[in-house]
Amino acid sequence: MGKCSCQSPQADRYISFDNIDCAGNAHRLMAMIHRHIEQPERNNAFWDYFRQKANGGSGPAPDELFLIHCHLNQIRELFEAWDDEEALQLLDKIEVECC
Repeated sequence: MGKCSCQSPQADRYISFDNIDCAGNAHRLMAMIHRHIEQPERNNAFWDYFRQKANGGSGPAPDELFLIHCHLNQIRELFEAWDDEEALQLLDKIEVECC
């Protein structure tokens, strides 16, 4: 029996990055991060540093995916602390498919 053509292709970064929107997903995740850290009670010195780094404050602005990859644990802690399941799911997706 053949494979159903109605199913979307399974993304597998080890074969190809085809059908994986790493840049788009990273951009969406950065918006989710900024939504949290723009609230004073959720901000701290690390997130001030992160924001400065994202804006190129210590050199050229890094690629959003690279910045996420470098700070996966801190980003995960932020989303866990504020019970942001949608952001955690996207972070997991980026970690598996793109990092």
